[in-house]
Parts: sequence; structure tokens; C-alpha cells
Amino acid sequence: MRSVTYSMGVSLDGYIVGPDGAFDWTPPDEEIFRFTTDEVREAGVHLLGRRLYETMLYWETVDQNPSLDFPTRDFAAVWRALPKVVFSTTLSTVQGNARLASGGLAEEIERLRAEPGDGNIAIGGATLAAEAAALGLVDEYRARIFPVLVGGGIPFFPQHQRRVDLELVETRDFSSRVVYLRYRVAR
Repeated sequence: MRSVTYSMGVSLDGYIVGPDGAFDWTPPDEEIFRFTTDEVREAGVHLLGRRLYETMLYWETVDQNPSLDFPTRDFAAVWRALPKVVFSTTLSTVQGNARLASGGLAEEIERLRAEPGDGNIAIGGATLAAEAAALGLVDEYRARIFPVLVGGGIPFFPQHQRRVDLELVETRDFSSRVVYLRYRVAR
């Protein structure tokens, strides 16, 4: 069965964006950029909310700039090829290799898990991930922890008022002082 993974950059105090909505403290160096590209390469499909989908539209055409370095072009190619499911009540169309969700989150995940295919089901965006976590659908949490305290904003971990036991699967330290932690939900 395909796993549902939630992976994002996060501040040491647990936020994916600061109180002002900025995430300028998460620009990846080349080492992290390649690591993130490889992580996306492992996904078979990516579930996104509207805000993250609109942010990631940048990657649909960025490689048309001939001055881009290889890691940027590589990520763009991997991202564009990845099938995406967008959850939105306001969008009527989406671009690229994306489709609008036809059902609720639990229904979409159940259908995707039942379909043949390789790669995990990646989920992006704190709101969508919180909904999946509240439903008990997240199998792994993957955090790239940046050495910064932002003091508030949108939390990485869902606030669903229940205990979730985790098993440490992998750690990695990057030269930029970012630490990667990968936890599997203990079931």
C-alpha cells in the first residue's frame, strides 16, 4: 500500500511560514535542493491545497530561462512530470500535470492507495496535511528543520488535539546546518 508522506521546510519552533506569511528563511542551498528533488522524485502523486498549488506554478515554466543551473532545471522537470491533485473550492481549472480533486481528501487518498502505481502519496501544505493527520491518513512526517525561530505563523504539525506516536526512520545533517528528520507514524 502506498504511504502518505508530509514533507516541508520548517523553522526550529515549528512553523512553515512566519507570522507575516514569509518563508524567506528556507531558501535551499544546492545540497538541500538536490535532496528535495530526490524526495519529489520518489513520489507517485502530490496532493496540494490551492495556496501551495499557486505557489508551485512557478515551476511549470521556470526552466524556459536558459541561464538556470542544472539543479533548478532538474527540479522543474521532476515537478512538472509529477501528477498532482489540487484541493480547492475556488479554482475551476488547473494547469500542467494536475487535476482538481473530485472528492474529499479521505476519498482521494483511498482511491490513490487502491490504484496500481509506484511512489508514495506526497501531501503538501499545512492545512491539507492537518486534515489528513486528523483523519489518521499521514504515514510519515518529513521535516527539514532550518536553524531559525520565527515566533509564530502556520505550524508544520497539525493541531488536532490527539497523541500520535512516531518512530524515527532517518536523520541527516546538511552543511548549511539544516537537519532532516523522517518519522513514521507508529501503528
